[in-house]
Amino acid sequence: MIHRFADPTYLLLLAVVPLLVYWYVMRGRRQVGSLRYSSLVAIKRADVRRSGRYQHALFGLRALALTALIVAFARPQTGVTAENVTTNGIDIVLALDLSSSMLAEDLEPNRIEAAKQVAADFVRGRRNDRIGLVVFAGEAFTQAPLTLDYGVVTTLLDGLEVGMIEDGTAVGMGLATAVKRLQRSDAESRVIVLLTDGRNNRGEIDPITAAQMAQALGVRIYAIGAGTQGTARVPVDDPIFGRRYAQMQVDIDEPTLQETATLTGGRYFRATNRESLEQIYAEIDALETTEIEVDQFTRYGELFHLPLLFGLGVLLIETGLSRTLLRKIP
Repeated sequence: MIHRFADPTYLLLLAVVPLLVYWYVMRGRRQVGSLRYSSLVAIKRADVRRSGRYQHALFGLRALALTALIVAFARPQTGVTAENVTTNGIDIVLALDLSSSMLAEDLEPNRIEAAKQVAADFVRGRRNDRIGLVVFAGEAFTQAPLTLDYGVVTTLLDGLEVGMIEDGTAVGMGLATAVKRLQRSDAESRVIVLLTDGRNNRGEIDPITAAQMAQALGVRIYAIGAGTQGTARVPVDDPIFGRRYAQMQVDIDEPTLQETATLTGGRYFRATNRESLEQIYAEIDALETTEIEVDQFTRYGELFHLPLLFGLGVLLIETGLSRTLLRKIP
């Protein structure tokens, strides 16, 4: 809430009020009057204390009314500040690998859970950007179209499990599906964040072809290879011996992912643990910032009528008292 005077120059007139008070006091000291009465009986009956108590009331009311009217002339106002916010949002599609190798435990607690949790944090940290979700293994599917409802996206992320889709690693199909989600987007910036832990071995479209499609539409790809160097421990469900663990060679097609990202003006990252994955998403978050234009303005409402009505009311009271209870007898 903002308070101001539209014409503050009028407030200089308030200096007149103490001058008038000074003049009134000095005049009272100099002024001496006398009356002749044929009898003192009426004087003795009069309540001198009552009349003396209110002898300066009329002047006080006039000074108060004058002060209120000067404040009214200065036009007091109250204002409320508001903002018009204009944003150029970014459309982002997360393409997440759900192949069985994502159960490897080189990222805590495993690759898929780490990817889901970090991606959910990334989604919750965005503002005014539409987010979509594509998942792929042997095939690719759109799990969530572009939306501003981040709660829906994080819920769908939380529900993802390895085995939902036929096994395999169709990186090209995952990218192509994500590109299709962005095909009709009119956002100024369109981005795909691809996370995979292997190399393309399924699908009709290879990653480079999908990247060329993205390049043609002006879509930028950030590719993330998830997995440590060397081997990683992977759970294996044996129908006879139950669950056991095996060491699997980490096989990420980094040259292809690097070319895929570079072709579209994006970047390739390697996440070898949970901490590096968090840092990668934080870096992508910083690279893809939303421009916000804020136009601030203030609406003012007039309040001059309040001191004006008060001043006029005080004048009416002063006039009424001067002609009745505090009337002067010549």
